[in-house]
Amino acid sequence: MLQITLFTKDPCPLCDDVKVLLDTLAGTYPHQLIEVDITQDRDLNARYRFSIPVLQIGESQIKAPISLVELNRFLREGSA
Repeated sequence: MLQITLFTKDPCPLCDDVKVLLDTLAGTYPHQLIEVDITQDRDLNARYRFSIPVLQIGESQIKAPISLVELNRFLREGSA
């Protein structure tokens, strides 16, 4: 099972869209989603405030905008 970290904040409509895409791909790529609110950490907020949503698997990241095709490729590579 993949462990995916989602760097997000509230509200974040693009983050909500990525969660829907992740749900769509959950049958192919079972995963555990860990959400990290960047507003709770000054360094994370400075690093990601203009690029959320950001997904991370291990050391690999993908940043907004995230399409279904890009997400599928990212999950496939993360599960290899």
